[in-house]
Amino acid sequence: MSDLPSLDKPNKGPQFYLGLVFFIIVMVLLIFAGLKLHAWLEDEQQAPVQEIFISGDRHFIEDQQIENLVRRTQPGSFFELDVEATHQIVEAMPWVYRASVRKRWPSGLEIYVVEQKPAAIWNGDMLLNQYGDSFNAQLDEDDLVMSSQLPNLFGPGGSEQTALQGYKNMQSLLDVTGLHIIEMFLSERFAWNLQLNNGVKLNLGRTEFIDRLQRFVDLLPLISKQNKQIDYVDLRYDTGLAVGWKTLDKAA
Repeated sequence: MSDLPSLDKPNKGPQFYLGLVFFIIVMVLLIFAGLKLHAWLEDEQQAPVQEIFISGDRHFIEDQQIENLVRRTQPGSFFELDVEATHQIVEAMPWVYRASVRKRWPSGLEIYVVEQKPAAIWNGDMLLNQYGDSFNAQLDEDDLVMSSQLPNLFGPGGSEQTALQGYKNMQSLLDVTGLHIIEMFLSERFAWNLQLNNGVKLNLGRTEFIDRLQRFVDLLPLISKQNKQIDYVDLRYDTGLAVGWKTLDKAA
Protein backbone atom coordinates (compact mmCIF):
# COMPACT_ATOMS: atom_id res chain seq x y z
CA MET A 1 0.00 0.00 0.00
CA SER A 2 1.32 3.43 -0.97
CA ASP A 3 1.85 6.10 1.71
CA LEU A 4 -0.98 8.68 1.96
CA PRO A 5 -0.10 12.38 2.47
CA SER A 6 -0.20 13.45 6.08
CA LEU A 7 -3.23 15.54 7.11
CA ASP A 8 -1.65 16.79 10.32
CA LYS A 9 -1.45 20.62 10.80
CA PRO A 10 2.01 22.05 10.24
CA ASN A 11 4.01 22.52 13.37
CA LYS A 12 4.17 26.24 14.40
CA GLY A 13 7.66 26.88 15.54
CA PRO A 14 9.11 29.69 17.67
CA GLN A 15 9.59 31.95 14.63
CA PHE A 16 5.82 32.13 14.03
CA TYR A 17 5.11 33.27 17.58
CA LEU A 18 7.96 35.76 17.53
CA GLY A 19 6.55 37.22 14.32
CA LEU A 20 3.08 37.42 15.82
CA VAL A 21 4.40 39.19 18.92
CA PHE A 22 6.37 41.61 16.72
CA PHE A 23 3.28 42.37 14.63
CA ILE A 24 1.18 43.07 17.73
CA ILE A 25 3.88 45.36 19.14
CA VAL A 26 4.09 47.28 15.84
CA MET A 27 0.31 47.73 15.73
CA VAL A 28 0.22 48.96 19.34
CA LEU A 29 3.02 51.41 18.60
CA LEU A 30 1.23 52.68 15.49
CA ILE A 31 -2.02 53.20 17.41
CA PHE A 32 -0.17 54.96 20.22
CA ALA A 33 1.69 57.17 17.73
CA GLY A 34 -1.59 58.01 15.97
CA LEU A 35 -3.22 59.05 19.23
CA LYS A 36 -0.21 61.17 20.17
CA LEU A 37 -0.20 62.81 16.73
CA HIS A 38 -3.92 63.56 16.95
CA ALA A 39 -3.47 65.09 20.41
CA TRP A 40 -0.54 67.13 19.10
CA LEU A 41 -2.54 68.43 16.16
CA GLU A 42 -5.37 69.44 18.51
CA ASP A 43 -3.00 71.23 20.87
CA GLU A 44 -2.95 74.93 19.96
CA GLN A 45 0.35 75.30 21.78
CA GLN A 46 1.98 72.76 19.47
CA ALA A 47 0.40 73.91 16.17
CA PRO A 48 -1.11 77.38 16.64
CA VAL A 49 -2.40 79.73 13.95
CA GLN A 50 0.64 81.99 14.00
CA GLU A 51 -0.35 84.66 11.47
CA ILE A 52 -3.65 85.97 10.14
CA PHE A 53 -3.30 87.82 6.84
CA ILE A 54 -6.15 90.26 6.10
CA SER A 55 -6.61 91.92 2.72
CA GLY A 56 -9.24 93.91 0.84
CA ASP A 57 -10.13 97.61 0.70
CA ARG A 58 -10.95 98.52 4.30
CA HIS A 59 -12.11 101.82 5.76
CA PHE A 60 -14.48 100.97 8.61
CA ILE A 61 -12.98 97.64 9.73
CA GLU A 62 -9.78 97.39 11.72
CA ASP A 63 -7.64 94.32 11.12
CA GLN A 64 -7.26 93.79 14.85
CA GLN A 65 -11.04 93.44 15.20
CA ILE A 66 -11.09 90.57 12.74
CA GLU A 67 -8.06 88.86 14.26
CA ASN A 68 -9.42 89.14 17.81
CA LEU A 69 -12.77 87.72 16.68
CA VAL A 70 -11.17 84.74 14.92
CA ARG A 71 -8.84 83.89 17.80
CA ARG A 72 -11.69 84.18 20.32
CA THR A 73 -14.15 82.02 18.39
CA GLN A 74 -11.66 79.55 16.87
CA PRO A 75 -9.17 78.85 19.67
CA GLY A 76 -7.99 75.48 18.36
CA SER A 77 -4.87 74.60 16.41
CA PHE A 78 -4.17 75.34 12.75
CA PHE A 79 -5.24 71.81 11.79
CA GLU A 80 -8.45 71.89 13.80
CA LEU A 81 -9.56 75.36 12.67
CA ASP A 82 -12.92 75.23 10.85
CA VAL A 83 -12.59 77.36 7.72
CA GLU A 84 -16.33 77.41 6.96
CA ALA A 85 -17.24 78.43 10.51
CA THR A 86 -14.58 81.16 10.41
CA HIS A 87 -15.99 82.38 7.09
CA GLN A 88 -19.49 82.66 8.56
CA ILE A 89 -18.21 84.45 11.66
CA VAL A 90 -16.29 87.05 9.65
CA GLU A 91 -19.18 87.65 7.22
CA ALA A 92 -21.50 88.22 10.18
CA MET A 93 -19.52 91.34 11.17
CA PRO A 94 -21.69 94.45 10.53
CA TRP A 95 -19.26 96.17 8.16
CA VAL A 96 -18.38 93.03 6.15
CA TYR A 97 -20.37 92.54 2.94
CA ARG A 98 -18.52 89.45 1.70
CA ALA A 99 -15.50 87.47 2.91
CA SER A 100 -13.34 84.54 1.89
CA VAL A 101 -11.17 82.46 4.21
CA ARG A 102 -8.49 79.87 3.50
CA LYS A 103 -5.55 78.31 5.30
CA ARG A 104 -1.99 79.13 4.36
CA TRP A 105 0.45 76.30 5.06
CA PRO A 106 2.01 75.69 7.51
CA SER A 107 0.42 77.95 10.14
CA GLY A 108 -1.31 80.95 8.57
CA LEU A 109 -4.83 82.05 7.75
CA GLU A 110 -5.81 84.31 4.84
CA ILE A 111 -8.96 86.45 5.07
CA TYR A 112 -10.17 88.68 2.24
CA VAL A 113 -13.00 91.07 3.03
CA VAL A 114 -15.30 93.20 0.90
CA GLU A 115 -16.56 96.06 3.01
CA GLN A 116 -20.03 97.53 3.13
CA LYS A 117 -20.25 100.88 1.34
CA PRO A 118 -22.89 103.04 3.04
CA ALA A 119 -25.19 104.77 0.56
CA ALA A 120 -27.93 106.06 2.89
CA ILE A 121 -29.22 106.08 6.45
CA TRP A 122 -32.34 103.90 6.66
CA ASN A 123 -35.22 104.71 9.03
CA GLY A 124 -32.90 106.63 11.31
CA ASP A 125 -31.08 103.68 12.86
CA MET A 126 -29.70 101.47 10.09
CA LEU A 127 -27.64 101.87 6.94
CA LEU A 128 -28.15 100.87 3.32
CA ASN A 129 -25.24 99.68 1.23
CA GLN A 130 -24.79 100.42 -2.46
CA TYR A 131 -27.07 97.51 -3.37
CA GLY A 132 -29.96 98.58 -1.15
CA ASP A 133 -29.30 95.96 1.53
CA SER A 134 -29.83 97.18 5.08
CA PHE A 135 -27.23 96.46 7.74
CA ASN A 136 -26.89 97.38 11.38
CA ALA A 137 -23.66 99.27 11.89
CA GLN A 138 -22.67 102.46 13.63
CA LEU A 139 -20.70 105.37 12.21
CA ASP A 140 -18.16 106.56 14.75
CA GLU A 141 -17.07 110.14 15.40
CA ASP A 142 -14.42 109.99 12.68
CA ASP A 143 -17.18 109.32 10.14
CA LEU A 144 -19.46 112.21 11.10
CA VAL A 145 -18.61 114.08 7.91
CA MET A 146 -19.61 111.08 5.82
CA SER A 147 -22.75 110.66 7.90
CA SER A 148 -23.79 114.24 7.20
CA GLN A 149 -23.44 113.59 3.47
CA LEU A 150 -25.65 110.51 3.46
CA PRO A 151 -29.35 110.99 2.67
CA ASN A 152 -31.91 109.93 5.23
CA LEU A 153 -34.36 107.50 3.65
CA PHE A 154 -37.55 106.33 5.34
CA GLY A 155 -39.89 103.61 4.20
CA PRO A 156 -41.73 100.42 5.13
CA GLY A 157 -39.82 97.20 5.70
CA GLY A 158 -38.91 95.44 2.48
CA SER A 159 -38.80 98.65 0.42
CA GLU A 160 -35.10 99.31 0.92
CA GLN A 161 -34.00 98.61 -2.65
CA THR A 162 -37.00 100.47 -4.13
CA ALA A 163 -36.25 103.48 -1.94
CA LEU A 164 -32.56 103.59 -2.78
CA GLN A 165 -33.13 103.19 -6.52
CA GLY A 166 -35.80 105.89 -6.45
CA TYR A 167 -33.42 108.19 -4.60
CA LYS A 168 -30.65 107.61 -7.14
CA ASN A 169 -32.95 108.26 -10.09
CA MET A 170 -34.37 111.45 -8.60
CA GLN A 171 -31.02 112.78 -7.43
CA SER A 172 -29.62 112.37 -10.95
CA LEU A 173 -32.41 114.69 -12.20
CA LEU A 174 -31.67 117.23 -9.49
CA ASP A 175 -27.93 117.31 -10.15
CA VAL A 176 -28.39 119.95 -12.87
CA THR A 177 -30.00 122.28 -10.29
CA GLY A 178 -27.29 121.89 -7.66
CA LEU A 179 -29.92 120.68 -5.18
CA HIS A 180 -29.62 117.53 -3.11
CA ILE A 181 -32.12 115.26 -1.42
CA ILE A 182 -31.41 115.19 2.31
CA GLU A 183 -34.55 113.27 3.33
CA MET A 184 -36.89 111.04 1.39
CA PHE A 185 -40.09 109.45 2.70
CA LEU A 186 -41.75 106.49 1.04
CA SER A 187 -45.18 105.86 2.54
CA GLU A 188 -46.93 102.54 3.04
CA ARG A 189 -48.82 103.29 -0.18
CA PHE A 190 -45.53 104.12 -1.92
CA ALA A 191 -46.09 107.85 -2.18
CA TRP A 192 -42.88 109.85 -2.48
CA ASN A 193 -42.02 112.94 -0.44
CA LEU A 194 -38.67 114.71 -0.55
CA GLN A 195 -36.90 117.40 1.40
CA LEU A 196 -34.10 119.22 -0.38
CA ASN A 197 -31.01 120.82 1.06
CA ASN A 198 -32.53 124.31 0.57
CA GLY A 199 -35.44 123.37 2.85
CA VAL A 200 -38.00 122.90 0.08
CA LYS A 201 -40.36 119.92 0.44
CA LEU A 202 -41.68 118.11 -2.63
CA ASN A 203 -44.82 115.96 -2.70
CA LEU A 204 -44.60 113.68 -5.75
CA GLY A 205 -47.41 111.23 -5.04
CA ARG A 206 -47.40 107.57 -6.02
CA THR A 207 -47.32 107.55 -9.82
CA GLU A 208 -45.13 109.14 -12.47
CA PHE A 209 -42.91 110.59 -9.76
CA ILE A 210 -39.92 110.88 -12.09
CA ASP A 211 -41.94 112.87 -14.65
CA ARG A 212 -43.32 115.06 -11.88
CA LEU A 213 -39.86 115.77 -10.53
CA GLN A 214 -38.71 116.65 -14.05
CA ARG A 215 -41.59 119.14 -14.20
CA PHE A 216 -40.28 120.73 -11.00
CA VAL A 217 -36.77 120.97 -12.46
CA ASP A 218 -38.13 122.58 -15.63
CA LEU A 219 -40.23 125.14 -13.74
CA LEU A 220 -37.74 125.88 -10.96
CA PRO A 221 -36.15 128.88 -12.75
CA LEU A 222 -39.61 130.45 -13.13
CA ILE A 223 -40.58 129.73 -9.53
CA SER A 224 -37.28 131.09 -8.24
CA LYS A 225 -37.97 134.48 -9.83
CA GLN A 226 -40.66 135.12 -7.24
CA ASN A 227 -39.49 137.29 -4.40
CA LYS A 228 -40.60 134.66 -1.91
CA GLN A 229 -39.11 131.61 -0.25
CA ILE A 230 -40.59 128.26 -1.23
CA ASP A 231 -41.94 126.10 1.58
CA TYR A 232 -43.31 123.16 -0.41
CA VAL A 233 -44.24 122.17 -3.94
CA ASP A 234 -47.15 119.81 -4.57
CA LEU A 235 -46.70 118.01 -7.90
CA ARG A 236 -49.65 115.60 -7.66
CA TYR A 237 -51.31 117.07 -10.71
CA ASP A 238 -51.56 115.97 -14.33
CA THR A 239 -50.18 119.35 -15.34
CA GLY A 240 -48.73 122.19 -13.33
CA LEU A 241 -48.00 122.30 -9.62
CA ALA A 242 -48.99 124.07 -6.42
CA VAL A 243 -46.46 126.12 -4.49
CA GLY A 244 -46.63 126.91 -0.79
CA TRP A 245 -44.67 129.97 0.24
CA LYS A 246 -42.99 130.49 3.57
CA THR A 247 -44.50 133.05 5.86
CA LEU A 248 -42.33 135.73 7.39
CA ASP A 249 -42.06 133.67 10.59
CA LYS A 250 -40.91 130.57 8.69
CA ALA A 251 -38.54 132.56 6.54
CA ALA A 252 -36.93 134.02 9.65
